[in-house]
Amino acid sequence: MKLYNTLSKKVEEFKTLRETNSENFPVGENPKQVNMYACGVTVYDYTHIGHLRKYVMDDVLVRVLRNAGYDVKHVQNITDVGHLVSDDDEGEDKMEKGARKYGQSAWEVAKKFEDYFFYSMDKMGVLRPTLSCRATEHIQSQLDMVLDLEKKGYTYIIEDDGVYFDTSKLAEYGQLSGHDPRHAPRESRMGEIANKRNPSDFALWKFEKAGENRQMVWPSPWHPRSFPGWHVECSAMSIEHLGPQLDIHTGGIDHIAVHHANEIAQSETYTGKKPFARFWVHHNFLRVDGEKMSKSLGNFFTIDDILQKGFEPAALRLLFLTSHYRSEQNFTLQSLEANQIAWRKLLQAYLLVKKNHHLDAEISQEAEQLAKQFFAFVENDLNTPEALTVVWKVLKSNLSDSDKYHLLLEFDRVLGLGLVSMDESDLTKGNEDLEIKDLSVDLQKLFAEREIARRNKDFVTADRLRAEFEQAGYQLVDQAGTVVIKRKATH
Repeated sequence: MKLYNTLSKKVEEFKTLRETNSENFPVGENPKQVNMYACGVTVYDYTHIGHLRKYVMDDVLVRVLRNAGYDVKHVQNITDVGHLVSDDDEGEDKMEKGARKYGQSAWEVAKKFEDYFFYSMDKMGVLRPTLSCRATEHIQSQLDMVLDLEKKGYTYIIEDDGVYFDTSKLAEYGQLSGHDPRHAPRESRMGEIANKRNPSDFALWKFEKAGENRQMVWPSPWHPRSFPGWHVECSAMSIEHLGPQLDIHTGGIDHIAVHHANEIAQSETYTGKKPFARFWVHHNFLRVDGEKMSKSLGNFFTIDDILQKGFEPAALRLLFLTSHYRSEQNFTLQSLEANQIAWRKLLQAYLLVKKNHHLDAEISQEAEQLAKQFFAFVENDLNTPEALTVVWKVLKSNLSDSDKYHLLLEFDRVLGLGLVSMDESDLTKGNEDLEIKDLSVDLQKLFAEREIARRNKDFVTADRLRAEFEQAGYQLVDQAGTVVIKRKATH
């Protein structure tokens, strides 16, 4: 098993802390125990497909490790307080911003979008973490960490702002990115707050400002109405639930230079310079039509948007698997449609061999070689694109149906496409008739406009509106006295 380690900037053989340093762990403790922490979402708005890609690939990592015989304890946080709109400790809390946007309390918004996150993960076939932990339920752990850092002399207070970590006291700060922001030209440094000693210093604990009237505040020794900084949350929760050292820490590449650098600084200072994480695994960005995802550009997609366009979650998961997790991936509806077709072909082939296989059949040597090829790819830094070539090679081969059935199920344990739960009815999904209530509000309005045009025999307008439904992934079939709504076929 090999993984690229952001800390060393190279692909390394994966071994757990217990495998490499057994004398520091209790006798009898499982050397194959993997303590893995994944940065979770900030639950102030809808989970989008950029999030989906990251957590699908985290899921593949967990599945590959478990398939290789590791016992993975997977802890993932829920950030429901403290994440400011700027990584530079400036601006409002994203939760407060979400509460204002949706006209609900910050607590209601957090629950709403936490539920939507897990709904999205379930649709994508992502296994639930061993433990999900909310920042708001670990306030004391975070406070204890800041108090300890203060006692050790690594903090200072900016009046009416917060408690800050003094990065000048750490010679190795910035080692994860290979770039120390303290030595950068002034114009390229992070935004500065008045009275910061160093531009790279970061907030451990923030104070409510006059007139803010925040919804999420707690008393602290420094201020009666205060809240934790975003960075300290991950350190406190991972250490509480996984111990002072992690085998794997995952996140997006946008977290390397600031969030994860700060996690390392505060965690290793807190634990007495113990290396915080053995492996750092970072996922690259997902672009949409070559651009950053944005609601203003109309290229922001949630799992419900994907479903409403007639696509299946497994097709989206398959699309993610076609690109390496460390490579930037460009999402287009055309590429998703191609993977919907590929998914239907895979499903159809699987159902055929499932029908014809024999449970007691022994696997052939040729099948064993293909299995070795597949697992060699996924165990080499999660090379899913090459692993998929083996899947298609199996389908095109002259192997028996029993061999193919055995291999497809074995491969799917790590790909997570959910073949084992599929049956013939899944081949016809997307072709069933829909009701008006199944459409988005905007499409319901268009449907009503088209009905008026049809009654007025304005067929030019009716055809134009039909075309808009086609672009949105739906087919309107005019029948005697009614209109049948179907998802547009993509296979």
